[in-house]
Amino acid sequence: MSVTDVGNEARKGWMGLLARAPVARLAAQLEGLGELPGFDWLRVPEVGGVMVRGRMGGTGAPFNLGEMTITRCALRLESGEVGHAYVQGRDKAHAERAALVDALMQGDRAEELRAAVLAPLEAAEAETRRARAAKAAATKVDFFTMVRGEA
Repeated sequence: MSVTDVGNEARKGWMGLLARAPVARLAAQLEGLGELPGFDWLRVPEVGGVMVRGRMGGTGAPFNLGEMTITRCALRLESGEVGHAYVQGRDKAHAERAALVDALMQGDRAEELRAAVLAPLEAAEAETRRARAAKAAATKVDFFTMVRGEA
């Protein structure tokens, strides 16, 4: 199965999920898969920086917001699939795991990985977002105006 067979939107989704995943949780999910295939490095994990750009209100003119540290890598499985990863921070093991899952998602084990790795990560991320939204909602203040005098 090639990258074009998978679809760019689906791949963007799981690569983003892997990049945002807590390191320990991703490692634990991969431990449950048993033996993983061997691979060769196309680009060993390396730490660098990128300029983060922003837009005022999401639609304004772009501006340089600041720099962010990232780790990137690329690998090729013994079966030929290529995996890439870009993760925030300096964790080379996180980048390696994310690239490995990206490569495996393009092969025959895609459904197994979707159920064993991606689905639990999506559920955990959704729960984290729900908890954050609930915490923010608890601090909501409703302002109202009282009418003085006769109504």
